[in-house]
Amino acid sequence: MAAVETASSVDGAPAKREPGRAGRDLPAAIAVGVGLGLLVLVPLFSPYRWLFVGVLVAAMAVGTTEIVKALRVLGTAPPLLPLLVGGTAMVVLAYREGPEALFVALVLTVLACVVWRLADPPEGYLRDVASATFTAAYVPFLMGFAALMAVPADGPRRVVVFIATVVCSDVGGYAAGVLFGRHPMAPTVSPKKSWEGFGGSLLACTIAGAIFFPTLFDASPLGGIAYGLAVVGAATLGDLGESMIKRDIGIKDMGTLLPGHGGLMDRLDSLLTTAPIAFLLLSAFIS
Repeated sequence: MAAVETASSVDGAPAKREPGRAGRDLPAAIAVGVGLGLLVLVPLFSPYRWLFVGVLVAAMAVGTTEIVKALRVLGTAPPLLPLLVGGTAMVVLAYREGPEALFVALVLTVLACVVWRLADPPEGYLRDVASATFTAAYVPFLMGFAALMAVPADGPRRVVVFIATVVCSDVGGYAAGVLFGRHPMAPTVSPKKSWEGFGGSLLACTIAGAIFFPTLFDASPLGGIAYGLAVVGAATLGDLGESMIKRDIGIKDMGTLLPGHGGLMDRLDSLLTTAPIAFLLLSAFIS
């Protein structure tokens, strides 16, 4: 059950250490995670909360670019520029105007991609438009729900609970998977994800929800437990969904931007799929 194996080289020099059992460079992953957390928290709790929207727009731009580059490996070419412009509009309008504007911006972004692609040869038109629609819905649209969570007076706390609970799912699953993982959850999609790790995520998120709700919102811990359970399901599906995309494309990571993590989308996958669930449940449970 050792997480790291060491082999001797021919010359007797120490061999290069392999990644841990869960496949991460853990110190680098922790350092990057702390840096990303500060990048979110500082503008979120500053007097200029709109700076947080700027962080979301930047993350959207990087994530969208990574997805488009990855999809090009399959021979599809979703138009990047209308996706970036429309994605920016989705995030900003969600924060300023609300959910209706987010949906309208999604529709207009897809229409812009449809029109933009008309300038190129007809071969692969439907494929490119479909991949653009997928990208628009997957990255900027789902990210718009994070902007929606930041709108209320207690918006910073809602965003913190959203992100922290997803992190608890990741950390709890990682720890339990490394220590006890024996039974793969989806071996053909994500061989390192185990049912024991899922149990760790479940335990961590329900505890986190039961603590966060009464502490930060003066709300029922039972609502926090229900919220934690929903986050585990959404985060796990997001992780497996992105793993399926990468398997289909034939790549290990969406990029190389973040040491120990891969691309930014390798960190956003669980957050994006959880954002609409978190927005709806926090709106329902928090007065």
